[in-house]
Amino acid sequence: MVKSLRKETPGHDKRIKQKKDLAFKESQRGALDRFVVKLPPTIVPNLTENENVVPNLDRDEICNDLELTQNVHEEVPNIVVNENENISDREDICRDDIECEPPLSPPRVHVDIYDPRYWGSLDTNSRDLLVEKGPLRDPNIKKGPKDKRSRYFSSTCFTRILPNGEEYDRKWLVYSKELDKVFCFCCKLFKNSSRICGLSNEGLKINDTIDKHLQRHINEDREHWKQVLKRIISVVKYLSIHNLAFRGTNEKVYEISNGNFLGLIEMIAEWDPVMKEHMRRIKNNEIQYNYLSSKIQNELIDLLASKIKSAIIQKIKAAQYFSILLDCTPDASHQEQMSLIIRCVDTSESPIKIQEYFMRFLKVVDTTAQGLFDVLKSVLKDLDLDINNIRGQGYDNGANMSGCKNGVQKKLLDVNPRAMYTPCGAHCLNLTPLDMARSCKGATDFFETLNQIYKIFSASTKRWDIFKEYVKGYTVKPLSDTRWESHIESVKAVRFQIFDIRKVLLKVGDNGDDKDTAAKFKAKNLAKHSVGNFEFLLSMVIWYDLLNAVNLVSKSLQFKDMLIDDAMRQVKGLLKYFQNYRDKEFGKALTTAKDIANQLGVEADFHVGRIIHRTQFFDEIGNCEETVQSAEESFRTKFFLQIVDQAISSLERRFEQYKACDDIFGFLFSSDTLNSMDDDQLKARCDNLEAALRHEEVSDIDANDLFGELKVLRELLPMEITTAAGIFNFIKRQDSFPITSIAYRVLLTIPVTVASAERSFSKLNILKSFLRTTMAQERLNGLAMISIEHSLLDDVDIDSLIDDFAAVNSRRLNFR
Repeated sequence: MVKSLRKETPGHDKRIKQKKDLAFKESQRGALDRFVVKLPPTIVPNLTENENVVPNLDRDEICNDLELTQNVHEEVPNIVVNENENISDREDICRDDIECEPPLSPPRVHVDIYDPRYWGSLDTNSRDLLVEKGPLRDPNIKKGPKDKRSRYFSSTCFTRILPNGEEYDRKWLVYSKELDKVFCFCCKLFKNSSRICGLSNEGLKINDTIDKHLQRHINEDREHWKQVLKRIISVVKYLSIHNLAFRGTNEKVYEISNGNFLGLIEMIAEWDPVMKEHMRRIKNNEIQYNYLSSKIQNELIDLLASKIKSAIIQKIKAAQYFSILLDCTPDASHQEQMSLIIRCVDTSESPIKIQEYFMRFLKVVDTTAQGLFDVLKSVLKDLDLDINNIRGQGYDNGANMSGCKNGVQKKLLDVNPRAMYTPCGAHCLNLTPLDMARSCKGATDFFETLNQIYKIFSASTKRWDIFKEYVKGYTVKPLSDTRWESHIESVKAVRFQIFDIRKVLLKVGDNGDDKDTAAKFKAKNLAKHSVGNFEFLLSMVIWYDLLNAVNLVSKSLQFKDMLIDDAMRQVKGLLKYFQNYRDKEFGKALTTAKDIANQLGVEADFHVGRIIHRTQFFDEIGNCEETVQSAEESFRTKFFLQIVDQAISSLERRFEQYKACDDIFGFLFSSDTLNSMDDDQLKARCDNLEAALRHEEVSDIDANDLFGELKVLRELLPMEITTAAGIFNFIKRQDSFPITSIAYRVLLTIPVTVASAERSFSKLNILKSFLRTTMAQERLNGLAMISIEHSLLDDVDIDSLIDDFAAVNSRRLNFR
């Protein structure tokens, strides 16, 4: 028999093992009670034996009903038992409860261990369970309770959208509905009571962020970037207003030829701490975006121009009625550019102002009338302006623009008959001296002499030095091929310095150091036979008087706030001046010329040419005598009367369109015209204005209402108010004449000249020069808008502009 090798366990060891097993079983008794609470039946009166689970009862209600007095953790309800609690004590508690309770089994309530408000005193097993399962979050929280700033928690806070569009799950973030607070899962579950942390104790309170210190640094960094961008915007504004180039041959800081923009940034960084820190980060490669590139420049230019354009469009829409001014010119890259100017009445200021706003340059390919009109319609639609609100149109004298049959003005009138056309007053007046100069040979010879005097001195630096030595006042000027009223400057230099100019011509003719014999001969010839000729001196006096009058009116007509009534008064005044000069001023001019001739030592005689006798035919009367004019009378009829009569004829013809405007609006020009008419005449003029402002059975005004208001208005108008603008300001202050206000608003909208478009071309030539011909059209328009309408930059809110800039691209997290 084989003896068993297994050794029998001693009885003493068995008893010890049994006691341990029994103690372990006793310790596990009621372990699930740690997650439930026993309530008396009064808590839920209608609760039956089978209905013993009630989730998420409020902790305060449970404590009040059980009348428990033991000390518990702040965040844990009285139903939770500490893991170090003595088992025997717990049995006593349970026994006492059983003795107090009725025989029926009491209902039990689950504690939601996933609610962070109960995590303050969880036992190890509960913590292990939460760590294993992870936090439980409700993805359907759309809108939690609002705080005093109307902010609320949403389930979207559980995720973060990265710059590349990906979603990042904030697994550590948990939310308590009952407390309406968010917590850090790890910090709240494994908190150390000796440390205070917002996410583990108090949660995210009102006006606090996840990390106050981190948020403070974020705010400081955001403010730094805003300050950097404000300085960059200031540089953009400065360069744009002064029409300076931005970029050089490279776009790297602290390198030669990097342009004005980076050069100014480097200069600011020398004394400004904000830009100094920004440049330090750039040099140390601490930042990825520095906002100094050409792309950022273009974006800022576009944003600034957009702000100005929005303000202008707002004013135009407030005025309702507006006029358009168009003019074309080729730029440095040989592209046809059309300038669009809009004229309106700015009623937001007192007194009212007539404004002409530059809108943009339009690159034109088809320069026919239809092509230009199509571009106009397109840009008005883009600017959200109604073509039916146009009440005036003004262009230069080009056939494709001003043509009454196939021009742009006719095509616009076909669409909107109320868009009254008025020719550019400055262009019309500019063409009057041209007509005068072409009227006779004597006028042509006179300007040719002026041109030869300028060429003698300008062709050589040595001769120009001699000129400056002897002539201390005005310098001689060349003749303009397009701006004939500017000829006054050429005439003026000779008219008031004729003695010095004749002396310097003689000096040039006798200059032995000058090897140009042809120039010396020409100078001597001009001094003796041209400047020293009495007819030249008399022509000089006459031309100066006529051109000076034309120039004064021309400059006045070029004001952008010039009104049609004032323009007509000035043109009529100029016409009256010519008529009076024709009848009375020849003798005065002759006397003045003789005085000049005497001072020069020139004989005050007219050139007498050979008298040509006409052949007498056999069938003519034999005693017919020819009338021979004197040399003075011949000059008067063939030169003086010729150019003055041509000036009168040209003014009447070229400003004929103004008469049509006078027939429609003339009775509104002044208080005198209103008071000079009886009721029948006034009613007839009101009817005529209503018809002129009618389109498709709709008129801007009602003639009967206008007639009634004007009868009262002319009784109230003060005697000192004589202009249309003054009357409109009076009406605006009274605020009692609505129909009359519309009539005057339309009247003041009618353009006088397109000088504003001409002035915009000077900016075009500066911006798009031969060194910058590759500029994009958007950048050209933005720079032109800022440069021309820079007065509106003061009203641009830089903070809102920075917000718009930050919203352009999602990568710009620095401003968020």
